[in-house]
Amino acid sequence: MPQFIFAYHGGKAPETPEEGAAEMEAWKTWMGSMGTALVVPGNPVGLSKTVSASGIADNGGANPLSGYSVVEALDQEAACAMAKGCPMVISGNGSVEVAEMVSM
Repeated sequence: MPQFIFAYHGGKAPETPEEGAAEMEAWKTWMGSMGTALVVPGNPVGLSKTVSASGIADNGGANPLSGYSVVEALDQEAACAMAKGCPMVISGNGSVEVAEMVSM
């Protein structure tokens, strides 16, 4: 079955411990709802550096990555349907790029 990477963009840090706990519970619930389709739960990531021919920039790029996961789905449409349940998408604080992983 094809695998797709979910590249998370955006989100915001919780302002209180209670908000953080609620956010974590939302992520656990969403990830749990995907069952065995969630192949690699992934992790949040820190600020990235952008490497190009003109040098290295510390700005995180035009649309900084905030985390990733890997899922299995029948096709990209099915993977996008899963991504719609992401807490960042539901809250309006972020987005998920969905790309098929291509075997080389």
